[in-house]
Amino acid sequence: MMLIHRPRRNRKSAAIRDLVQETTLSVNDFIFPMFVMEGTHIRSEIKSMPNIYRFSLDTLLEELKEVTDLGIKSICLFPNYPESKKDKYATESYKSGTLYLKALSEIKNKFPDLALMTDIALDPYSSDGHDGIVENGKILNDETLDVLGKMALAQARAGADILGPSDMMDGRVGYIRELLDDEGFSEISIMSYSAKYASAFYGPFRDALDSAPKFGDKKTYQMNPANVKEALIEGQLDMEEGADFLMVKPAFSYLDVIKTLSDNFPLPIAAYNVSGEYAMIKAASQNGWIDGQKAMYELLLSIKRAGAKVILSYFAKEFAQLKA
Repeated sequence: MMLIHRPRRNRKSAAIRDLVQETTLSVNDFIFPMFVMEGTHIRSEIKSMPNIYRFSLDTLLEELKEVTDLGIKSICLFPNYPESKKDKYATESYKSGTLYLKALSEIKNKFPDLALMTDIALDPYSSDGHDGIVENGKILNDETLDVLGKMALAQARAGADILGPSDMMDGRVGYIRELLDDEGFSEISIMSYSAKYASAFYGPFRDALDSAPKFGDKKTYQMNPANVKEALIEGQLDMEEGADFLMVKPAFSYLDVIKTLSDNFPLPIAAYNVSGEYAMIKAASQNGWIDGQKAMYELLLSIKRAGAKVILSYFAKEFAQLKA
């Protein structure tokens, strides 16, 4: 049989396969999401997210030593607050001396080279469990911006390197960018959750923060999973308003959206490999249905191949341990 082209020649050995590999993963690609809570000596595993923990600040700092020693250079910190500290206007989010801001300051003091990303949204601090201010069952966009701005400035003063507005309020990137610049924080980056979908894959994360909505859902501000062209509108607006990164969340079910944004914008595209995606692989692996490490690698590789330059993933530490 006469064949001029035999693609299998480039697959015949591990060495040759490595030579022609188009996409690679590195520990430098990752931001590791982590959780802080009040108390001391706490390392509480999240039941729906095996090997992921809520830490009190003292144990978080201990964990960060291990994380940074593995070569992870960036984390995104999320707070778990008790209901007693939540209110309608999320005032705890920017209060002087609050846990989250204290944690940011201590982390930056002890790990100055770590790229420290934050979360900007009302839901961890809101008695309503929504990302914006609620009045008569509706999420108020413009009124919410004032609180988001206060959060952004407080986080900037605490030492954040990258701010992550995850709320999906219209205009919030421009509002935050202007406030930061006016206050002398022009060097602080904004990683906008540009295409954040109203997804079923957030359940374990809401368990981690105890932040599920007290009523209704988030479909009036998070995106419809059926839409991709809408992501172009969101990305364009965020870029024009001053975002430094555009994020797609979730990642695995939205690889086409990652590809679309990567093809259409000059900014780095980030993707959030969310809690439900992590939990599915862990559950299937624990049941012996799949090889968990191979599935993890394949999933992460697909996100990078789709065009993500940055991957927020709960697999970051496990990946780094395998590469160590």
